[in-house]
Amino acid sequence: MNKIVKNTLILTAITVVSGLLLGLVYGITKEPIAVAQENGKQEAFQAVLPGADSFETYEDFDSESASTLLKENGYTEEDITEAAVGKDAGGETVGYVVNVTTHEGYGGDIQISVGIASDGTVKGIEMLSISETAGLGMKAAETEFKDQFKDKNVEKFSYTKTGESGDDMIDAISGATITTNAVVNAVDSALVYYQNELGGEGNE
Repeated sequence: MNKIVKNTLILTAITVVSGLLLGLVYGITKEPIAVAQENGKQEAFQAVLPGADSFETYEDFDSESASTLLKENGYTEEDITEAAVGKDAGGETVGYVVNVTTHEGYGGDIQISVGIASDGTVKGIEMLSISETAGLGMKAAETEFKDQFKDKNVEKFSYTKTGESGDDMIDAISGATITTNAVVNAVDSALVYYQNELGGEGNE
């Protein structure tokens, strides 16, 4: 009986000490991780809207109204998670960055930053998080695919498997139509948000 009590006390002590150590490690690493994530986000913002010198949070952003807007336009698997205003050195607005999470990825959610100039031109896209199939869907994170959206001023994008040309046409990744569709819908969701909430016709 005493042996059982002794072993129980030892196990309890180990559990308590382990919990305290995990808490200590979390406390130490929490801030550096947050800083690294923020730096990564800022780098993505700069990559998709290179004309901006600084970025400010879009103060009127409301996730619920953004969700309603997307659903009204047929995007039921996308969420706008954040919007930022890009400004030049003189403080003038040069465009916006819209972060979108699409739930249509083959390997799970895909998080994308979309940079849109004040005239509605997509200046670039960057993957914040993607875990698609290596050699297939992961090609969405490669420059060759992402640059298809760059410097295009269109109402929305579509993808093609046949090489159809046009500023609004995106060549689908071979063997990864699901990923292609997810990314295109995410970018189109950002455009819908821009057109209706940020700098589009709905705000003229």
